Amino acid sequence: MRRSNMVTAVLCGLVLAAGGVLASERIDLNTASAQELARLPGIGPAKAEAIVQHRAQQPFARPDDLRKVKGIGDKLYDRVKDQVTVGGAAPPQGRGG
Repeated sequence: MRRSNMVTAVLCGLVLAAGGVLASERIDLNTASAQELARLPGIGPAKAEAIVQHRAQQPFARPDDLRKVKGIGDKLYDRVKDQVTVGGAAPPQGRGG
């Protein structure tokens, strides 16, 4: 049992060191920054920016709406689906009235 705890600790450390997302830490597609989104496996800066641009036009209603973003297909969605969630829409940017 002691060895399994050590293995778990090492694996968690590797995930954190690599900038990955732990399964218990889901990223909200409607509020995350492009930097946060880029931490998802297979999502680099360009796809993260595409996600931000997409949600500015139409916020995500459910996680699988991520497939509507250009460059994100079924395989990539399957890699990230357990690491994303959808909460409220991002607050509007710019000056408020």
